[in-house]
Amino acid sequence: MKFKPLLLLTLPLLLPAVPAAAQQTAQQVEGRVKKLESEMRAVQRKVFPGGSKEYFEAEIQAPAAPVTAPGVPASNPLSDLSRRVDSLESQLTTMTGQIEENSFKVRQLEAALEKFKTDAEFRLTTLEGGAPPPAAGTAGVFPPPGAPTAPATTPPQQAAAAPLTPEQEYNAAYGLVTAKNYPAAEKALSAFIAKNPKHARASNAQYWLGRTYFAQNQPVQAARTLLENYQKRPEGERAPESLLWLGKSLMAFSPPSPQKACEAFDQLEESYGKKLSQSLRTQLVDARSAARCG
Repeated sequence: MKFKPLLLLTLPLLLPAVPAAAQQTAQQVEGRVKKLESEMRAVQRKVFPGGSKEYFEAEIQAPAAPVTAPGVPASNPLSDLSRRVDSLESQLTTMTGQIEENSFKVRQLEAALEKFKTDAEFRLTTLEGGAPPPAAGTAGVFPPPGAPTAPATTPPQQAAAAPLTPEQEYNAAYGLVTAKNYPAAEKALSAFIAKNPKHARASNAQYWLGRTYFAQNQPVQAARTLLENYQKRPEGERAPESLLWLGKSLMAFSPPSPQKACEAFDQLEESYGKKLSQSLRTQLVDARSAARCG
């Protein structure tokens, strides 16, 4: 049923009964009624998105006409209409506020669900050695109802997915860094380091863990992680970069610590000066300039 402008149908019947001086007031009320109709349609489109173009008529019942005692003059019809319009405007404002509040709660639930889905997939594919989900367009995991079950061809202990190698675990964690999924990368890198502290990739893992803290605006934790990586693994593949980003993390402190940052840069040059790549040497020059090292 379309939304019917019932108040507009009533308005022309009231206008002849009011004095000419009230004509302007009636026109103002008519404008408010049209505005209410437009806003009500907008609310209906928000509540019923993608639905039919036919809108529901508002379930607002007009109050019963009061019984007027004999001798008491009747109220002004235009005043009654204005009061009804005021009531409709108030109800529409309340309804719009409730819709916005509900939309915000839905967005929060969607974000929480997406985070839970990401964490669950990560645990399945990385921490617990589970197989990744089937690719799009492939057959489903479960057979259709009533289909015969294929006989098992391998023992249960051999059918289970093989655990990931340390190299695979590191690659999975590093993939989360490149995807900028820093919370998940932090968990994966920390787990790899705790499980493989002496692995060849441990230096890389702790370096990227420090960079992950830095990307999440945690310079203190980043500096601690990078310094520990240099101290424990001075011959590690990422030891030079750890000193460079240790200095950058110290400059990100509040307030910055340029003196300590310059000490980290000095240590980098002293320990690895002849081994520095051209790219790393250029970054070091820029970092020393930003810290105003002498």
